[in-house]
Amino acid sequence: MPQHGTRQSARGGSAAWALVITSVAGFMAALDNLVVTTALPSIREDLGGALHDLEWTVSAYTLTFAVLLMFGAALGDRFGRRRLFVVGITVFTAASAAAAMAPGIDSLIAARAVQGVGAAIMMPLTLTLLTAAVPAERRGMAYGIWGAVNGLAVASGPLVGGSLTEHISWQWIFWLNVPLGLALLPLARLRLAESHGTGAPLDIPGTLLASGGLFGVVYGLVRGPVDGWTGSVVLTALFAGVALLVGFVLYSTRAKNPMLPMRLFRSRAFAGVNAASLLMFLGMFGSIFLLSQYMQGVLGYSPTEAGLRMLPWTGMPMLVAPIAGILSDRIGGRPVVAAGLFLQAAGLGYLASVITADASYAIQLPGLIISGVGMALYFAPASALVMSSVAAKEQGIASGANNALREVGGALGIAVMSSIFAAQGGYASAQTFVDGLRPAVAVGAAMVALGGVAALAIPARRRTGGQGPTTEPKTDLASEPASEPVDEPAPEPALAPTAPTPRH
Repeated sequence: MPQHGTRQSARGGSAAWALVITSVAGFMAALDNLVVTTALPSIREDLGGALHDLEWTVSAYTLTFAVLLMFGAALGDRFGRRRLFVVGITVFTAASAAAAMAPGIDSLIAARAVQGVGAAIMMPLTLTLLTAAVPAERRGMAYGIWGAVNGLAVASGPLVGGSLTEHISWQWIFWLNVPLGLALLPLARLRLAESHGTGAPLDIPGTLLASGGLFGVVYGLVRGPVDGWTGSVVLTALFAGVALLVGFVLYSTRAKNPMLPMRLFRSRAFAGVNAASLLMFLGMFGSIFLLSQYMQGVLGYSPTEAGLRMLPWTGMPMLVAPIAGILSDRIGGRPVVAAGLFLQAAGLGYLASVITADASYAIQLPGLIISGVGMALYFAPASALVMSSVAAKEQGIASGANNALREVGGALGIAVMSSIFAAQGGYASAQTFVDGLRPAVAVGAAMVALGGVAALAIPARRRTGGQGPTTEPKTDLASEPASEPVDEPAPEPALAPTAPTPRH
């Protein structure tokens, strides 16, 4: 096995196959974030359990997914990205089958936690494998399609879960992953090229600090709305989590081979896109979580009807994100991401202002469309910015960190916006629901707008005498701690077996 990123086998590797395989794998992992939400009543009726138990069918997946993402990326860099990608798909697929066959609520929660482990291994490797397979001049479009599929999965989770539950059974929200996973396993083995990272030893202390810290913070955020923010368990989890994360930062500034080099955050590009991603998912996740319930509980739509009426928002990435990827190739990712975030914020702000207990669909439609366009403009260029903001050998680390921050942002969004909803309203009547929903969605809009401000901190693409973007080679961040990457695609990877220096 090669120990450094200097050799790569290209057995059947191709850009098209890599795009299909990584997009489907990303779809499965992203879909399971919210797919369970509309199925909870049916799960409770079938398996029993208190509301506290049902909440863990959502949060068990989110927790393990968030806390192990960076470790999954590190394992891929060390032992082979394709190899660990296949392992992740195998774990995720097997856990999906276990969840579908769960005889009780406890076994379902356990299966969801294992699902999160599989997703944490395979998800951060999708971008590194895709980057290694696609020529630099076509990465914008590839990231656009990848982002469209993943964005659709995140936003359409309630629609898919509700439709399968309503028309078949809740078990099928998990059975859906099994044939997809079984199809991906041989394709990944035969059609993806193997690649490795730096070959550095695994950072066990850093992994334990980061995982423990993220677990404490996310656990506290998930439990806060249920147990109360002043509860001893919640406060202990939050304080311990923050302390461990501070310890992780201090440790990573001094360690020889840290899992997440803190010097990466000296780059405005890396810091800006990660801050934007966290705030985007905070506002988007919390809004989708509450608005899907508003469609059903207040306006009286069935889960399928509600999902269909949200398609102008949730389906827009399939139409716009590929175009956004092309735009980012031509004008740079910064303006496209910033514009997308500000449009998403404007759409959520509009919805917060027009939502009533009997609002017509027509009056909501402009907000749904604007939000959908904004979300679509964000996804693809943001992925490209993450991958181009670091040296090629550190793209696995960057992808894992970005995905972890997205998951933490999603958990934070649901917790914070649910708390605002509970403080200002509730489920007693349609009007009390709206009383809580409007300020919560307004806060979500504000958070996404802050993400747009963070995106503006990303350096603009440098130009030379009106001749278009420069094509300066990316500085190796491993040897230049204070370097500032340019907003441009990463260098083209070499895929031939004899190529001496492939990129990942």
